[in-house]
Amino acid sequence: MNDVIEIKGARENNLKNISLRIPKHKLIVLTGVSGSGKSSIAMHTLQKECQRQYMESMGMVTDYLNKPNVDSITGLSPSISIGQHNNNRNPRSTVGTVTEIYTYLRVLYARLGERPCPSCGRQVKPVFERQISLSSPDKESDQLLEEEGDEEHIVECPYCRHKLPELTMAHFSFNKAQGACSSCGGLGFTSQLKQEAIFDESLSITQGGVKAWDTDFILPYYMDSLQSAAAHYGFEFDVHLPIKDYNEVQRTLLFYGVFSESFQAMFPGKKPPKTVGKGKFEGIITTFQKRYQEALNDEESRKKWTAYFATQTCEACQGTRLKKESRAVTLDGASIVEVSDYALDELWDWLQRLQSKLSEEANVILQPILQDLTERIRRYLDIGLYYLTLSRPAVSLSGGEAQRLRIASLLGSGLTGVLYILDEPTTGLHPRDSHKLLAALKRLRDLGNTVLLIEHDVDVMEQADYIIDIGPKAGKDGGYVVGAGSPRELQRTPSSVTGRYLFAQTPYLGAPRRTGGDQYLVVKNASAHNLKNVTVSIPLHRFVAITGVSGAGKSTFLFHVVEQAIQQGRSDAPVSGMEHISKMITVTQEPVGKISRSNIATYTDLFTMIRALYAGLPDAKRRRLTAKHFSFNTAGGRCEKCKGLGALQMDMHFLPDVEVKCPACNGKRFKKDVLEVKYQGYSISDVLDLTVEECLPLFGEQKDIRSKLELLIEVGLNYMKLGQPTSTLSGGEAQRMKLSRELGKNGGSHTLFLLDEPTTGLHPADVERLIAFLNKLVDQGHSVIVIEHHLDVICAADWIIDFGPEGGKAGGTVIAQGTPEEVQHIESSYTGQYLRGLLSPGH
Repeated sequence: MNDVIEIKGARENNLKNISLRIPKHKLIVLTGVSGSGKSSIAMHTLQKECQRQYMESMGMVTDYLNKPNVDSITGLSPSISIGQHNNNRNPRSTVGTVTEIYTYLRVLYARLGERPCPSCGRQVKPVFERQISLSSPDKESDQLLEEEGDEEHIVECPYCRHKLPELTMAHFSFNKAQGACSSCGGLGFTSQLKQEAIFDESLSITQGGVKAWDTDFILPYYMDSLQSAAAHYGFEFDVHLPIKDYNEVQRTLLFYGVFSESFQAMFPGKKPPKTVGKGKFEGIITTFQKRYQEALNDEESRKKWTAYFATQTCEACQGTRLKKESRAVTLDGASIVEVSDYALDELWDWLQRLQSKLSEEANVILQPILQDLTERIRRYLDIGLYYLTLSRPAVSLSGGEAQRLRIASLLGSGLTGVLYILDEPTTGLHPRDSHKLLAALKRLRDLGNTVLLIEHDVDVMEQADYIIDIGPKAGKDGGYVVGAGSPRELQRTPSSVTGRYLFAQTPYLGAPRRTGGDQYLVVKNASAHNLKNVTVSIPLHRFVAITGVSGAGKSTFLFHVVEQAIQQGRSDAPVSGMEHISKMITVTQEPVGKISRSNIATYTDLFTMIRALYAGLPDAKRRRLTAKHFSFNTAGGRCEKCKGLGALQMDMHFLPDVEVKCPACNGKRFKKDVLEVKYQGYSISDVLDLTVEECLPLFGEQKDIRSKLELLIEVGLNYMKLGQPTSTLSGGEAQRMKLSRELGKNGGSHTLFLLDEPTTGLHPADVERLIAFLNKLVDQGHSVIVIEHHLDVICAADWIIDFGPEGGKAGGTVIAQGTPEEVQHIESSYTGQYLRGLLSPGH
């Protein structure tokens, strides 16, 4: 049996023809400085070849797939990769639906739930006799979880003989008509169109009275459609008249269109015109509402329409998503809505109490469901997600939380012989909780799997079976195997940058803490989400770290309270001292770009300057090429086969889509005549393949371009290629990218920087660089507040505000505040306990 994965001659991206033997059935950490080539090995070589070989074994044609740039890989296993990002954008998804725990609860409530009779008000118990005939003791969980058909069964109230529909799983689903609140359709919120955002009724249509019609094409087309519709029905529509002066017929046509009931009622018997387009005007409000409804199943699409719609909690269901009748059903005295608001550890306790109260008969019938549900919840508790509630929207999960949910589900799969590739699974974890994740990963390994982590956390590296260190630097200076072996062996490898951080016992020796100053942001009685009337003063012109275990309330405090108060600038906000701040820059974990057309150059506006430079070259002028021709986003100079992407997406049906190099432009993105224009020997395509650091000498004499490149280097992104899609950036890289762009706009006034775990994706050596950069911002007179778990960053802060004591409902209070030296002595602070090991090792 082959116990190693052997890679020979890997040259993908910046890899330098490396050969590598990876032991199987081990917990392996792939580490190295940012941009050294870790993802090139894990994702672009191993995962890509695993996918290709799997397809070949299934008899599928793979000729069009780009084989990784490697001589050979042997000993591969089927692979599963889990990235950092939370890709679930469906606003209907919750933690309960994603984990399927809510599905199990629906079974329990349908089988065992009690409800008040609408006639006499007395509690109607479940008709268990009929359920026994439906459910035999040996019935499997998946059979019990199957949705019932459309046939409705009737039960009678034993006290007044009132007839009620028998409860089914559908009655507790907010995605089915039987259970979903009819007012909000199971979304938990209602939306109302903000007409003032669409219309300026003091203006006519020709003057811009319809704000959405802002192009030369759209305005004439719709004016023609309106006038054609009016002519069909025998009245005039004056596009030069202010909208506020329209009569009822004109307003109804403009707002609701010819197909609306209100308009049709004005012309009984008159049918809309048969011609397509002109005259068949749908109405502006009708169209907006239709588009908004279409966007409701995708959070990102819905956000695009929020400027035109005001959303509020549904009054009918109070945000619970379910009908009143479904909410009235109880089990052990609690409704399914109440149980969905329990944290997972509270849900575990409730389930144990419920099982102890069930009759022997019920326990026998529901044993498969109860066993599966108990095991499922236990896995999420074991991985440290005890604080999550089933009702929490899936879109609100951090990338790390979504990744850990996926890991927990894999623990229940029972798969063996699999290669798991995980990208920084400790993201967002307090040091206290890392051991829970490590224990889960070791269980995956012990099942007979190979677990490969891209990871920088020193504690994780020290517990790995094997470490592969890539480097020695980033970009073109990376791509080598610097060291490989056990953690102790890597520690003794002189060439390994990572090795010197392993098992280090050196006490932290940083710069003196900044003190003094009389300017503060004062937060009073903050109670958003799980915060419990928090009152705290945040010193300005200092480096402040917000700490605490996962789910303790850090993000709620900083972004839902502090950031929102400053953005809104309300006098009644729970935050005072805002007058001391001239500007606020927020840098969160949200991806900077989700489409392949956005890259480093376009996001930072570097490409606009570079395109202008190329368009001004004599060769470009001779060919009559403008800046537009040097854009891969518009027709003209781009390759039309791939629309300027340089690659084509291949639909793999049941497998993820595969990207292949465009055969027309060979991945260059542009037409031949555009590529022939060179600046110092580089085409526009060549520039996109250069790293930020490589571009600096090339554009050294271009002041504006140089300043933006220098900012990217300063935040540690020197190794990134200008053409790298922003959708591929890690959370930490995305943050630093946003930071560099915002700094380019900063005018030098007192700026408040709010950052959410900026060390995500950073090697310990890169963290040192980031700390120096953040300290430089403070030394320049700014204020920096970071949410952070990385102990080196926390040690370097001037002031700490520590939340806890636990996550979820058991969090939301300030446990400790002060300098790191002060916080280390507070016994109730988990952060303080870990700081003690760095500030006072051996104590």
